[in-house]
Amino acid sequence: MDLGLKDRVIVVTGGGAGIGEAITRACIDEGAVVVIVSRASENVKHFLNEMKEQSRCNFIEAQLADAEHCRHAVEHIQQKHGRIDGLVNNAGANDGIGLADGNPERFLESLRQNLVHYYSMAHFALPMLKEARGAIVNISSKVALTGQGGTSAYAAAKGAQLALTREWAAELLPFGIRVNSILPAEVLTPLYKRWLESQDKPSDALKAISDRIPLGRRMTEGSEIAAMAVFLLSSKQSGHTTAQHLVVDGGYTHLDRTLT
Repeated sequence: MDLGLKDRVIVVTGGGAGIGEAITRACIDEGAVVVIVSRASENVKHFLNEMKEQSRCNFIEAQLADAEHCRHAVEHIQQKHGRIDGLVNNAGANDGIGLADGNPERFLESLRQNLVHYYSMAHFALPMLKEARGAIVNISSKVALTGQGGTSAYAAAKGAQLALTREWAAELLPFGIRVNSILPAEVLTPLYKRWLESQDKPSDALKAISDRIPLGRRMTEGSEIAAMAVFLLSSKQSGHTTAQHLVVDGGYTHLDRTLT
């Protein structure tokens, strides 16, 4: 299937690790030029070293929680590429800021790390997205729908991302910009692996989680999230899809618990 992404410029925040890395790889496989905007973590450095011969992968180091860093990143993209055809807002992490054991300051900082840059990047990229009649894909989480306990700030950020998806879809209709969100549940990213390794019996913890996932009793692959992302970025194949919240989780969120 030709997605029509060849030579399109796609910006992926947090695009050098985990789900973001999978999206970057999928976009490059479709012939797109990807600009990763993120911190230079060890995972990101390892990925960039692997991709150093790949001319279609660019990197801009930025602290996304700082709106000025977002603005400078977009300005750099405009100077180098002159266009943005797609924006994938992805960067963030479940930081476990709960109601009882958190505080208002930590809550606000978590929102800056997980939510505010979604707005900042879309705001600064908007003129180029309008010109390209591009697409925005927001990576949210099943936590936005289910709750989890002990993670108020992350849940608030993820829920807000869903609200912004439909708000932006409505606002940007006149410009032909489609806005959709993807909600993963249990994806075996490096961050998830680190959490598993912190458990007393990592293999047992992984099995306990996998056994609750109805379809195949397995974790979702990052490549499966990425496949949905590149489809949604494609105006050629998903040109009439907007304002959607698409859950890619093997039925974890919506199917009856008697199945597990």
